[in-house]
Amino acid sequence: MLLLRIVGVLTAIAIGSGIVAYLFTHDKLYLRLAGRIAKWALIFALVVLALMFLERVIVL
Repeated sequence: MLLLRIVGVLTAIAIGSGIVAYLFTHDKLYLRLAGRIAKWALIFALVVLALMFLERVIVL
């Protein structure tokens, strides 16, 4: 769980810095990068939650 928290914090920092970089430079590259990171972070979170759910179902 500690690893997931570290990944979550790093993801939030990466998304936030991408948005801030876009606000300073107005280069769409940073906004696309932040969106791509957010999309893959959401997919990763859903996979982890699905695995945790399956673990609970299998144990029962």
